[in-house]
Amino acid sequence: MTSPLLQALLYQSPQRLRWQFEVLAGALVAGAGVGSWLEHRFVHVGSWPAAVRAALREGAGMPLAALLAVQLARHATPWLLRAPLLKLALPVLGVWLLTRVALRVSHRAFQGSEGVRLLVRSVNVLAWLTLLLHLSGALPEIIEALDGFSVHLGRQRLTGWTLLRGAAWVVVTLVMALWLSSLLEARLLASRLEVNLRLVVSRGLRAAIFTVALVVALQMVGIDLTVLGVFGGALGVGLGLGLQRIAANYVSGFVVLFERSLRVGDNIRLDGFQGRVLDIKTRYTLVRSPGGTESVVPNEMLISNRIENLSYTDPNVWQSTSVGVAYGCDPLQVLPLLERAVAEVPRVLTQPAPSAVLAEFGADALQITVGYWIADPENGTLNVRGAVNLAIWRALREAGVEIPFAQRVVHLARRGT
Repeated sequence: MTSPLLQALLYQSPQRLRWQFEVLAGALVAGAGVGSWLEHRFVHVGSWPAAVRAALREGAGMPLAALLAVQLARHATPWLLRAPLLKLALPVLGVWLLTRVALRVSHRAFQGSEGVRLLVRSVNVLAWLTLLLHLSGALPEIIEALDGFSVHLGRQRLTGWTLLRGAAWVVVTLVMALWLSSLLEARLLASRLEVNLRLVVSRGLRAAIFTVALVVALQMVGIDLTVLGVFGGALGVGLGLGLQRIAANYVSGFVVLFERSLRVGDNIRLDGFQGRVLDIKTRYTLVRSPGGTESVVPNEMLISNRIENLSYTDPNVWQSTSVGVAYGCDPLQVLPLLERAVAEVPRVLTQPAPSAVLAEFGADALQITVGYWIADPENGTLNVRGAVNLAIWRALREAGVEIPFAQRVVHLARRGT
C-alpha cells in the first residue's frame, strides 16, 4: 500500500514542490477573493470583513474558485499538468466544495431541521473519510474487497463498490440539485409573477431537477436504467393502489394552483372553518383563522367540496352589528349619527361607506343594524367589531339617545280568602 500523498511530497525536488505550493497558495488566495465578492454581491453580506469571514467559514465560492484556478493552472504547462501534488489537490477541493454546498443547502432549504443537519454532517464526515483513505493509499484495497461482493439484477451485475459509488453519486447530485432548486425557487418567489404561477413553476423545476440529477447519477455509475424500469413499474402499481388518496391530494394541489381558484392570501370558509390561505403545498393547504388557529386541509377537499372564497374577486369583507334604541328617539337623526361614528373606526373602509338601517321594531326598542367593510380580515375581526360597538355606544351616549333594556311586568294573583 503506497500513499499518493507521500509520493507527491517525498519523490520530488524541493524546487518543484515549491512551485506547486505556490500555485496552490495563489489558487486559495484567488478563491478567497472571488468567494468574498460572491458573498458580498449575492448573499447580501453587509461589510467586506464580514463577507471575507463568510467566504472562509461556510461560503461555497472559495473552494469552487480555487478548484477552477488549480485546473486552469495545470493546463498552463505540460509539467504542471502531470504535477502529482496538483492532481491530489483536485479531489481535496472537490470534497471541500461538496461539504460547503451541503452546509448551505441545509441552512437554506431545511432551516431548523435537526435531522437534515445531522444527515449533512454525516455525509461530510464520510466524504472527508473517503478522501483520507484515498490520500493514504488504502482506498484501492477497500474497493477490491467491495468488488468481491456482487448481486445480479437481471443481466446487470452490481458489486458492493458499484452500489456504494452509486449511493455517493446520488447524494452528491441530489445535494447539488437541491441547492440549485432552492436558488431558483428563491429567485422565482422574489419575482413579480402571480403567486400561484410562481409556486407551480418552482415545484415543477424542483421535480425536473431532481429527476435529471437521479438519472445522471445512475448513468455515471453505469447502472442500466432499463433494469430499474421493471422494479419501478411494479413499485408504481403498488404505490398507486396503496396511496391513492395521497396521489389524489398531490394532483389536486396542482389543479388548484393551475386553475387559481384559490390563491395565497385568500380568505375562505370550509366546513364552518374560516381563515386566510397561508400556503398551498403539493399535498395540503395551510389555512389560518383570525383567532390564530391553523388548519391543514388536504387538497382533495378543495376540489371535491364546496368552498366559499370570500376574497376571490374582492378582498374586502362585510360585517354588521346591531343595537337597540328607544322608541322616543328620531331614527332619521340616529342613522346618520351611527354611520359617521363607525366611519371613524381606523380599520373600517370609507368606500364603500358604512350604512345603518332600521332593521325591525322590537318589543322593547328599535333595532338598528349597522353594516361596514374591512380590507384586512387576516388581522382579526373580533377586535374591529369591538371597536365599532364601542364607537356606537360612545356616539349614542354623547347624543343622549337611550339604549333601553328589556322590561317585564309581573302580575301577582291574589288567592281568595
